[in-house]
Amino acid sequence: MTDQGCGARTRVMVAAVGSAAALGGAFVFQSLGYAPCHLCILERWPHAAAVVIGLAILALRLPMVTALLGALAALTTAGIGIYHSLVERHIIAGPDSCTAAKPAQMSAADLLAQIQNTPLVRCDDIAWSFLGVTMPNLNVVLSLILAAIWVSAFVKARKTA
Repeated sequence: MTDQGCGARTRVMVAAVGSAAALGGAFVFQSLGYAPCHLCILERWPHAAAVVIGLAILALRLPMVTALLGALAALTTAGIGIYHSLVERHIIAGPDSCTAAKPAQMSAADLLAQIQNTPLVRCDDIAWSFLGVTMPNLNVVLSLILAAIWVSAFVKARKTA
């Protein structure tokens, strides 16, 4: 394999490790008491898929076109992160399973039912932020960078083929 081919494999490794680090960071925050909401959990799955894709490419020497699946996984979690960011800023409504309607719009019976059925961790609450940047915001930025790395691995491999 040429140096450039190894460069593509190195990029796959960097992207897969980046997704593993994102998952690790999420679990660290969770261990510190920041329980994940439904959308937080959904943001994790594409990172897990990207790690598996990266490991498969490296271990099984799959064709580098497979790196585009890693890019798709990274873009998927970025999309979920954008949606989550909009929900937690109350720009758009989130899923009924983890957001609350305004009590003024509900009857007392509906409000009681919602309180009883809404998870303790709501998607429309900001659990953590630093200088106005929240965890879903960080996920979006990291995921877009990882998607670019995945695509660059594919492009680099094509140039050397």
